[in-house]
Formats: sequence, structure tokens, C-alpha cells
Amino acid sequence: MFGSIGMQELIIIFVVALIIFGPRRLPELGKSLGKSIAEFKRASNELRNTLEDEIRVDEQRQTKAADAAAPAPATPPDASGSTGDHPIQHG
Repeated sequence: MFGSIGMQELIIIFVVALIIFGPRRLPELGKSLGKSIAEFKRASNELRNTLEDEIRVDEQRQTKAADAAAPAPATPPDASGSTGDHPIQHG
């Protein structure tokens, strides 16, 4: 959870914080720190979701543009072998 911070480092940080802020303000500081971290996580998740949505929409636009730019498939000749051009036949 804390990466490379071990138990001894955490104890030293706690003792220094206790000396600097005192026992009365320490719980208040911990609570506000926890709220700040939670808000940061929420904002970063929201940003990531927004970016993923925008990327998905952009990919869909590119796919539609590529489909629209692609040439239409050629129509196959009919069963009689003609290409669709019917010359006037005299009978």
C-alpha cells in the first residue's frame, strides 16, 4: 500500500507528526488527509472515464468516416452474363 515505506518509517513519521501537531490536532489532520485522498481518487477516476469515453467516440467517428470513404462494392453481372448495358435489339 505504501510502496517502499516500511513499518519503522511509518512510526517515525507518526512520532514527528505527533510532536509537531500535538495529540489533539492529529486526528483532525488525519481525517482531512483521508478526505483529500478520497477526493483526488474520485477526480482522477472521473478524468480517466471521461478520456476513455472521448477516445471511444473518436474511434467510432473514424470508423464511420472510413466506411463512408470506402468505395461501394461493384454490382455483379446478372445471370445472363450481360453487364447491365442492354443494346436495342431488332427482331
